[in-house]
Amino acid sequence: MDISVIIVNYNVRDFLKNALVSIQKSLEGLDSEIVVVDNASDDGSVEHISQKFPSVKIIANKTNVGFAKANNIALRQATGKYLLLINPDTVVQETTISTLIEFFENNGDAGMAGCKILNSDGTLQLACRRSFPTPWTAFTKTFGLSTLFPGSKLFAQYNLTYKNPDETYEVDAISGSFMMIRRSVYEKIGDLDESFFMYGEDLDWCFRVKKAGWKVFYVPTTSIIHYKGESTRRSDIDELKIFYNAMKLFVHKHHTGSPLFELFIYSGIFLRRIIAGAERIARTLSVAMIDGIIVVATIIIGEYIRKHEIMTFPAYAYPWIYIIPAMIVLGSLFVNGVYTERKLSISRSFISVFIAFVIISSITAFVKEFAFSRMIMVLSSVLSILVIPGWRIIIRMMGFGNKYSRTTIFGKRTIIVGVDQSGQEILKKLRARVGGGYTIVGFIDINRLRIGEKVSDIEIIGSIETIRRVIEEYKISEVIFSSDILPYSTILGVIASNRNRSVNFRLVPTSLEVIIGKSSVDQLDDIPFIDIEYNISKSTNRAIKRLFDLIVGCIFLISVSPFVYFSRIFIAKPPGKFARAFLDMPRVVWGSMSLVGILKNGRNQTVREGYYKGKPGITGLTQIYGASNISDMEKDQYDLYYAKNQSFLLDLEILIKTFQKMLQG
Repeated sequence: MDISVIIVNYNVRDFLKNALVSIQKSLEGLDSEIVVVDNASDDGSVEHISQKFPSVKIIANKTNVGFAKANNIALRQATGKYLLLINPDTVVQETTISTLIEFFENNGDAGMAGCKILNSDGTLQLACRRSFPTPWTAFTKTFGLSTLFPGSKLFAQYNLTYKNPDETYEVDAISGSFMMIRRSVYEKIGDLDESFFMYGEDLDWCFRVKKAGWKVFYVPTTSIIHYKGESTRRSDIDELKIFYNAMKLFVHKHHTGSPLFELFIYSGIFLRRIIAGAERIARTLSVAMIDGIIVVATIIIGEYIRKHEIMTFPAYAYPWIYIIPAMIVLGSLFVNGVYTERKLSISRSFISVFIAFVIISSITAFVKEFAFSRMIMVLSSVLSILVIPGWRIIIRMMGFGNKYSRTTIFGKRTIIVGVDQSGQEILKKLRARVGGGYTIVGFIDINRLRIGEKVSDIEIIGSIETIRRVIEEYKISEVIFSSDILPYSTILGVIASNRNRSVNFRLVPTSLEVIIGKSSVDQLDDIPFIDIEYNISKSTNRAIKRLFDLIVGCIFLISVSPFVYFSRIFIAKPPGKFARAFLDMPRVVWGSMSLVGILKNGRNQTVREGYYKGKPGITGLTQIYGASNISDMEKDQYDLYYAKNQSFLLDLEILIKTFQKMLQG
């Protein structure tokens, strides 16, 4: 047998499926076997792989025995001339495995080899070529000197960043995510050291290969993508601690212990923990500082509006006139969780500021020394209630802060590479996932022949050759590849050529069930869960929505609607979308309609299947996506999504999106 491919899996079923598809393509023409060792996954990996990949041999462990031990179980059963250890969260080119085998055949002194490993954004994964850890390399890495001076041979020895990543050369070590070794070498040096639960076992194996008289090579003539760290994200493993403990174990084993090295290891752990804690505190303080500055600024603005000048308060009022209101507002925001788990919450910040200024107004009413500031505090409260939630709205709409909130309906500007059946199916599934985080800008075809044509109302805006220009011109942040239409080598080539751009590349496997990305797997086929209560039914949401309708409706009714009504006298043709919107404003004010709601005069009713879906709206999700272009099932999905997720922010997003579409014609 030519080669045995060994994969250790832990709760990364969807990544594993994609890896197996690419590996099977890379093994075509070779006498091979694939062995998957599952470390007690609870995500259905074993059952799913058994069903979808019947030719793959599966070894199911009852407990998580670690990376080294799991590999050893498979290594002892493997029969290939070459042995490949590869992670499940990888994608290989069609020629990757054959290229490495050819390299071994042409280089008799090569005992182990690894290829170029890319992150999902096209950047080089530094661990694919390394030096062995020493006290000096530990010092330079721990204290950041290797990052500050990546081109220095003195400071960048550990990750060899001073060397050309496109040249082949001997190295001390390669990454455990892709390691190919001769069977004869494995039989001489033995199994992976099971003392290493995770991390370090690859360094140890490489050290033993070189100690046995063989060479370890970095071969960049072929490459893979590695979605680093997926298994650890799905566990409660302390990755940082295990990594440094592995370094410590390596030194104890091969350098008979080094107090200086241990000092650097513990310093590294302590320093990383301090930095992580400081970053969390700094983020919280920065948010609180912005809010505090806003409160002080609104007091100054309120004073200027009231008295047409500033610094008019009595001398005894300073600095308390600024400090006390700011502290009350910050305290209210903190108590309501805005500075802990919900930093960008719109509703919580709105309610917190309102409560704070009720308290502040009470103080100015009962404390005579500050009675002069009553009207100024009223003005400050109005401004703060607008601005403090307002800057959070802006941040969220700009695409930041998704860690704290749902994805906006605007989504990330996305192109789909592939115009065939699978590409169109991806588009259809993404359209059905309202709030899924993707705004489809266009298709990319394999050539230029159909550029300018439309497929499912989406334009083909470029080809593989022009994708770089398209990303820049259209400000694309997400690229989704259909793996049905393109070879993996082309996909990796596109990713590598765009590695310096802030773009996330995602891949949809043949199954069309998931989208694989940098740090997540998005389900394309969502399971519909029935909630007991939707946001649209909550009394607080309905009250805020009605108040917003009333205020905005009155403003438009007074300022714009009269002109629209007047123009109808002289224009015979039916009103357009813009005119119809303002002709419906009286209904919004009276309460029979809403600014944002379900499709008016559609087949859908406001109450269906036991849940309240809201009033008919001038605009809404169905209206934005075009009622004539989507199916009744998709309309129901939009209505369900809106009913479940309705909020002031979502209504605001829909209104902005509607105005954008109006301006675009």
